[in-house]
Amino acid sequence: MAYQFKDVMNKPERLTGGHRMCAGCGAPLAVRGVMRALKEDDKAVVGVATGCLEVSTFTYPYVAFKDSFIHTAFENAAATVSGAEAAYNALKRKNKIDETYKFITFGGDGGTYDIGFQSLSGAMERGHDMVYVCYDNNAYMNTGIQRSSATPKYTDTTTTPAGKVVPGKQQFKKDLSEVMVSHEIPYVAQTTFIGNFKDLHEKAEKAIYTEGPAFMNVLAPCPRGWRYETEDLMEICKLAVDTCFWPLFEVINGEWKLSYKPKKKLPVEEYLRPQGRFKHLFKPGNEHLIEDIQNEVDRKWEALLKKCGEL
Repeated sequence: MAYQFKDVMNKPERLTGGHRMCAGCGAPLAVRGVMRALKEDDKAVVGVATGCLEVSTFTYPYVAFKDSFIHTAFENAAATVSGAEAAYNALKRKNKIDETYKFITFGGDGGTYDIGFQSLSGAMERGHDMVYVCYDNNAYMNTGIQRSSATPKYTDTTTTPAGKVVPGKQQFKKDLSEVMVSHEIPYVAQTTFIGNFKDLHEKAEKAIYTEGPAFMNVLAPCPRGWRYETEDLMEICKLAVDTCFWPLFEVINGEWKLSYKPKKKLPVEEYLRPQGRFKHLFKPGNEHLIEDIQNEVDRKWEALLKKCGEL
């Protein structure tokens, strides 16, 4: 890239401090990283689905976003922002607006994988020039850590409690990134917070400045729901990537590209062990549960390598 990455990291923040997100939460890092990819002269319309991010950054009449902000319901964030994008294009055609605006939606996995999926799918299929960013924290965290279709198998949540009979959630996590690829949109990316945030930034920049719809799935750990120490956020993300539980890749106009391949693929238990939501997996007699997760991770990783031409 022509610019110095350290200069990018020093750009003015578009999400102000003073919001009420928890310490050690991944969601504000996702927002800051994506918004930092905007060119300084470009403006943005930001829609946020109801959830942790919305209730913690918006207390009427105050909002932590410096750009235009729309609070939407769980189910219609993508529809709302796609409507704003359509209105912007109409005003452009009539020469009633000169500024360049970009349209970005943020939603948690509850408002993306589940409740908001219909409006997300519709906006992507219609071809709106917008970016939808899912901050995936693996459950409905804002309302009490209930399971979602993004919750990994055997996770202990308030609606899938781990007990003697049922060891947590019984289904594997939905692969929403692949579902979005099947929409045949120009850009899909999966990322998280590792190293110096370069992967997140570069993918956000591509998503924002690719013409047409784009989708980003960002693993955004939650200290309350995942039960890890707040200072361990970055280490949790690194373990997710190095175990291939959350691989990094992008799909550009249907072409799969692997972003990161661990020099040494770690066993999945190294990712599971620091998280309290998986502590029951390490009780004697539950070794087969970890083996089940490992087999699924290995299967998905091998399939991804084939799609990316790495095998």
